[in-house]
Order: sequence, then structure tokens, then C-alpha cells
Amino acid sequence: MTAPDFEGLLRDLTPQVLGTLVRRYGRFEGCEDAVQEAVLAASVQWPREGVPDNPRGWLVTVAARRLVDQMRSDHARRERESATTAAEVVPEDVPDTDDTLLLLFLCCHPSLTAASQTALTLRAVGGLTTAEIARAFLVPEATMAARISRAKQRIRAAGSSFPLPEGGEREERLRVVLHVLYLIFNEGYTASSGSELHRADLAQEAIRLARMVHAQLPEDGEVTGLLALMLLTHARRAARTTAAGDLVPLGEQDRRTWDRGLLDEGTVLAKAALGGPELGPYQLQAAIAATHADAATAEETDWAQVHALYLILERIAPNPMVTLNRAVSLAERDGPEAGLALLAALDGDRRMAGHHRLLSVRAHLLERAGDRAGAYDHYRRAAKATASLAEQRFLEARARRLQAS
Repeated sequence: MTAPDFEGLLRDLTPQVLGTLVRRYGRFEGCEDAVQEAVLAASVQWPREGVPDNPRGWLVTVAARRLVDQMRSDHARRERESATTAAEVVPEDVPDTDDTLLLLFLCCHPSLTAASQTALTLRAVGGLTTAEIARAFLVPEATMAARISRAKQRIRAAGSSFPLPEGGEREERLRVVLHVLYLIFNEGYTASSGSELHRADLAQEAIRLARMVHAQLPEDGEVTGLLALMLLTHARRAARTTAAGDLVPLGEQDRRTWDRGLLDEGTVLAKAALGGPELGPYQLQAAIAATHADAATAEETDWAQVHALYLILERIAPNPMVTLNRAVSLAERDGPEAGLALLAALDGDRRMAGHHRLLSVRAHLLERAGDRAGAYDHYRRAAKATASLAEQRFLEARARRLQAS
């Protein structure tokens, strides 16, 4: 087994082992530390001695012993215990069930902020180190460590309950889990700040976690829709930037470079997600992404269908960003003036005041409508409003093009 294979196996097993320990001992923070120690021991021993017949049981055994040592504060015993001895004893009571979904529910505890839920999910379920998470969100490692530590303390103070919630509470918590995975993917697909437009590793981690949830809840339309949306969106990654790292908008992308495997898989899932009795926001967004994937060129896009889907999405999940995207599709269907008229409805929304996306979309539509001065002004304002250097370069280039012509 190669080094990447070991890494992948350990990453898949980590949340399962942590879930088993938390179910058994109920000490989230201590369990998480113990599992990390067990993973470290495995990463050293398995390449040298081979993967044990029951790798999950091996990790549970080693982590449980580490945790017991912690609980007893028996430093001497901890030194005497060795990973080699643990490898020879696999407990008979290691359950076959995968508690990854339950662990996600715990990391997305309602007492936590969205930022803490995201960080804790990446740490406990994703297996990312604190340093990796800090780099992904462009904050100092000490800041991220403190955020994760506070999240664990709040879960402990809230008297965290590991059993899966029932009924309406279960649905509510699942939606939080999906929202956290959506946030992780969006930060990976379009970084909110920094020099790079996207962080592929973060987007891929969100997809991996979404696959985990889908494997356990394959009949849930919103779970299926979220995974489809991620796959269809991530399929366009290679076409979104030039070799120099400059942004390429959807209408100008070379669709031959889109990942056909991801598109096909995502399209199948998007269609399956629409088969349920109810429609949710992720199912509709997946349907929109699938419509774009169906078009061989930007000119062949079925903008009437895209607009209709956004209209439904706006009704069931009102959000200024949905209205913004509907304005783009409406402009493609009926002309830039129609899109600009819809954008006017967002001017009074405090959430969008000075937002670079509203400014950039208005700039684009003003340019199409022939208002070059207005477009230039909005491109410049949008460039100043975004923290993404890739987006800044793109918007400033658009402004310069108008000024030069």
C-alpha cells in the first residue's frame, strides 16, 4: 500500500473511530486527542509492519487505551503501553456501525457559531490538522486553535448528547450539517480572500464528507442534491482560471476542459434528487448546475429554464444572492435592462450594501446595456470591495478595458 493509500485509509477511518469512542465515553475533546494519537501511531507502524486485519478495531483499541490513560492521569502506564501490543488485541465490542453522521451532528451542535461548526467539522470529521484549517481560512494557527478549543468547551458545557435526534430536530440538525458542508465547499471553490481563486483541497474535502453523508442517507433528496451540486460545480474548476491564475467567467470558459466524469455523476444525482415529493434549495441549485452542464456552449444554455428554477428557489428559500443570480438569468433571457430592474430591488437590502457581487453584476449588465461610464465605476467599486486578489484582478481588468476602448 502506497503512502497516499495509507493517508486515505486513515482519513476515512478517523471519524468512524472517533464516533465509536465518543459513543462509549462521551468525552469529545479527550476522545479526539486520543484518536489523533492512534492515527499517528498507525501512520508510523502500518507502513513498516503492514495494515492489520481489522484496522478500525486496531485504531479503536489504541485510542481507547490512550483515553483511559488520560482519564487516569497515569503517565507511567502511558509510557509502558505500546502500539505494538495494542495491535495484537482487538476488542470484541467494536461495533460495525459507522457513526460518522452522528459525529457530524455533534460537530454542528446548535450552540456553536457557523465558523466554529465548520472548523470543528474539518478537524474531527475531516481529519485536517489545525494548521491546515488555519491556512485554508487564512488565519493564524493560534487563532484557529483557540476557535476549535472554544467549540469543544461549548459542546461540553451544553451537555452534548450523541444519540441521533428524532423527528423535526433531526431534520433541523441535518440541514445545519449540510449548510456547514456547503460553506466548506464554497470557501474551497471561491476563496473569500487571498491570492488564489479556489482551494481545491478544501472543495475536495467537502465533497468527500458529502459522499459520507450520502452513503448513509441515499434517499434524502437534499443530501443527494448537495452532493450533485458540488460535483457539477467542481467539474468546472480547471476552466475557471487562466494559466496565470486569472478568473474566467462561466460564459467564456472552455467547456472541453470540464471534467466529464464529475459532470456525468453529478447529472445522474441531480435527476435522482428531483424525484422526491418535496424540493429543497440544494436540489434546485443542482438542477441549475445540471442545466449549465447540458449546454455545449454558453449560447446554448436554456436560460428560460435556469430563470424558472431560480424563481422557484427564490420562493422557497428567499435570499439576496438567489435574487442576484436570478437577475443574471433574467438578463440573459430578456435583456440587460430587465436584469438591472430586478437588481434595483436589492438596493435597499442591508445585507447587500456595498457587496462586491452586486456591484460586479450591475457593472456587467450596465456594460451590456451600453452605459460604459456606469459600468466602469461599478467595476472599480467592486474591485475595491472584494478581498479576493483573483477577483480584484479580473474586475480591474474589465474596468481598464472599458477605459481603453
